[in-house]
Amino acid sequence: MQNHPNRLWITVLLLGLAFDLLFWKKAPGISFAIFVALCLMAGFLLLWREGLRPARNSLWLILPIIFLAVMTFIRAESMTTLLNYTLTLFLMAVLALTFLGGRWLAYSLGDYIAGILRLTGSTLGLGMSFLGERRRQQRETGAKGCLYRVWPILRGILMALPIVAIFAALLASADLVFAQRLDDFIALFRLEKLPEYILRGVLILVSAYFLAGVFLHAATKSKEEKLLGVEKPLLQPFLGFAETATVLGSVMLLFAAFVAIQVQYLFGGQANITLEGYTYSEYARRGFSELVTVAFFSLLLLLGLSAITRRDTAREGKAFSALGGGLVLLVLVILASAFQRLLLYEEAYGFSRLRTYTHVFMIWLGLLLAAVAALEILRRRRAFALVAVLAALGFIVSLNAVNVDAFIVQQNVARTMRGEELDRDYLTTLSEDAVPALVSAYGTPSLSTESREALAVTLLCRSVYRQEESLPWQSFQLSRWKAGRAMRTLEADLKAYVVDDGDWPTTVISPQGQEYECLGGWID
Repeated sequence: MQNHPNRLWITVLLLGLAFDLLFWKKAPGISFAIFVALCLMAGFLLLWREGLRPARNSLWLILPIIFLAVMTFIRAESMTTLLNYTLTLFLMAVLALTFLGGRWLAYSLGDYIAGILRLTGSTLGLGMSFLGERRRQQRETGAKGCLYRVWPILRGILMALPIVAIFAALLASADLVFAQRLDDFIALFRLEKLPEYILRGVLILVSAYFLAGVFLHAATKSKEEKLLGVEKPLLQPFLGFAETATVLGSVMLLFAAFVAIQVQYLFGGQANITLEGYTYSEYARRGFSELVTVAFFSLLLLLGLSAITRRDTAREGKAFSALGGGLVLLVLVILASAFQRLLLYEEAYGFSRLRTYTHVFMIWLGLLLAAVAALEILRRRRAFALVAVLAALGFIVSLNAVNVDAFIVQQNVARTMRGEELDRDYLTTLSEDAVPALVSAYGTPSLSTESREALAVTLLCRSVYRQEESLPWQSFQLSRWKAGRAMRTLEADLKAYVVDDGDWPTTVISPQGQEYECLGGWID
């Protein structure tokens, strides 16, 4: 980009202005997706004009980036949205790292860590290095810099200011409407707003500088991707096979004993559990989080031992793979036990966000474990990083597809049809994603009058705690729009309820005179 430096700086400054327009004092909404799209288009166009073409493998990253960016304004549930933001930024960083080389499919975990550190260094220092190199070239060639050409324009502006001010004052005295518009314009430059303008200007310049570093890294450092551990392992194996086999064998014996109990009691039916003096709910309530933790650390144990264990003969390599496969099979049974416990727990106490996250996480953790075992057998251990990224992407895509808050409403309302109690206060804390599901459930013909009233109270309590406000277009969110549209379909039904918000807690009185308190609050 040395031949066209102004093109780079104009591009990043425009993106900095877009960042200010989209995010300054704006609630999250469609702004993030728009900014991601602008950065992608600007970056590709800028590098394309420099004759730099992206690697084919790098182009595959665009699909998940766009999908996750779009989902940030389609879903409102907090964890799903946070993960959408996080993985979008991560994949955009990977795109910058591998724009020309496209070797991200062969990255190890160390490559990802080292690459992110290199990109961070580029955002901090590459822009300054680029400016320094440009000044050096100008000194050698005697070329005039951009400031040299801009300075006469700045002098002309300074000369024009008093002249324009005099004519503006005369025109304002001649027309009251023009005078009002002029006052409104001058009000934008009030001294009390000067700190805000300075801060916004600094943010624009900082964001432009960081983006310049990212684009420069993609243009100059993403071609030659030297992968870690290909020619020489980062960590030489030092642990003997006998020690590793002892560790894995001991852990497998422990897991096998646990699995035997699970098969007898948990998978054997309710009678086996109650014979030991436990109810189904008591047995299910204990341990599913601990079992997921065991599975996760078993994965780390297997990966760690695989990295540090010497396998001097083919027989030892096969034996390690067999031990690893056996450990994974036992852990998968443990995960199945945790999954079953969670199902029982939800049957007894209902669904929540944490339980839904755990459900989806266990599925993808199980798939990751199976993939690790397969990679060990195929001697493709380096591909673990790619499999882990795909598993993380699958987990986040699954949360988006499930629509966590709507799923919770559907499952908990289904429980009420089996005679269970509906937790109104918890449903009140869910995001706008839950509102269309609440409205849909309200219209279920088979729903009891008591449950229908509970849903109406939930919707009214949400409307009390969530104050409606006019938001700018940058904060548009599809889930918020769908929630408002769904609520309007029930306006006639909800008018039959009386909301008394004079004292805390707010009270909702049903058409039959039943009083309900709004205790859930607004949490999201």
